[in-house]
Amino acid sequence: MMSDKAFIIENVTVYAEQETIQNGYIKVENGKIQAIGRADNRAENHDVVYPTPKNLSLLPGMIDVHIHGVNGADTMDATPEALDVMAESLPREGTTSFLATSITQKAHLLEKAMKNAGEYIHGKQQIGRAEVLGIHLEGPFLNAKRAGAQPPHAILDPDIKLFKEWNELAQGTIKLVTLAPEKSDGVALVRYLSEQGIVASIGHSDATYEEVVEAVENGATHVTHLFNGMRGLHHREPGVVGAALLSENLKAEVIADGHHVRPEMIQLAYKQKSDSGVILITDAMRAKCLKNGRYDLGGQNVWVQDGKAILKNGTLAGSVLKMNEALRNIQAFTGCTLKNAIKMAAENPAKQLEVYDRKGSIAAGKDADFILLNDDGDVVMTFCKGQLAYTR
Repeated sequence: MMSDKAFIIENVTVYAEQETIQNGYIKVENGKIQAIGRADNRAENHDVVYPTPKNLSLLPGMIDVHIHGVNGADTMDATPEALDVMAESLPREGTTSFLATSITQKAHLLEKAMKNAGEYIHGKQQIGRAEVLGIHLEGPFLNAKRAGAQPPHAILDPDIKLFKEWNELAQGTIKLVTLAPEKSDGVALVRYLSEQGIVASIGHSDATYEEVVEAVENGATHVTHLFNGMRGLHHREPGVVGAALLSENLKAEVIADGHHVRPEMIQLAYKQKSDSGVILITDAMRAKCLKNGRYDLGGQNVWVQDGKAILKNGTLAGSVLKMNEALRNIQAFTGCTLKNAIKMAAENPAKQLEVYDRKGSIAAGKDADFILLNDDGDVVMTFCKGQLAYTR
């Protein structure tokens, strides 16, 4: 289906921005959503009706703001082919846009990845694939005490000058930065990022509650994979976790795979933050969609077995989670509705990245990024800017 041809999808449950429409329809033209409504109210015309199975739900395409790789490819491969593989593979799980996420590495390797991603974003994207909205720089401005699977030998103190050089190489496409604000010049970098309209995220951090509050006062608005790689909750020191749960200014990423965080803790976070304060992510690495075995993450060997990715010492090393699985899991873990889950997987990340004017919900005038799910939560079809990107 060409993106510039008008077509209709009808007799589906449309999870639109303002309402849920039973027996609904959506009209797409020139890669944009032209109209939505009830199928029995649709004016008869000669538009092509796209054939779809019955009993499907139509949702906004999901936005993964934290993904390293999939299907054998990784952002740090620093090749256009790797980003091609990611953009082509992710619609299979309902992801229609994402941030290409780096990992802590030596400066020359990060520079290569930044340059490659910037060139790809500005000149090599293709309609009918997931859109790379920008870069998530995860590291190297972290706390080695909370390194997790980030290579500790390459961790650096926050450095505004170095960040400017990397963002220039990336042609201004770094949209989110994970950092430890308690490190030297950490708060200064948070303030600089905020002034530039870049999301400053607290992660791989040993910050105290007071240090997180200071970071928030200076513009931090995000927490990287809540509970993982951070100072935990203690009754005399609330830490990063306590500050994240209490601050309405912080959106918290959650890896809802059942391995990174116990379902009960995700339930606690959801009860405290509600559907407006949580962002579903995968934090997936290159082994996603591949079989069990040994893989590379940031120059380290990672062993993947039965849905779990670990380093030799047993540390969790990213995930092989798919976004449609996260959507299903968050409902099972918290009892939230599909509508709540969509907000966490599409609307919240779109608002956080300031692309809600064109992404993150089903509304006339927005990009025709949407997915069709069956009753089991399986992705049946994915459309990226009005073009069929995946069909089951």
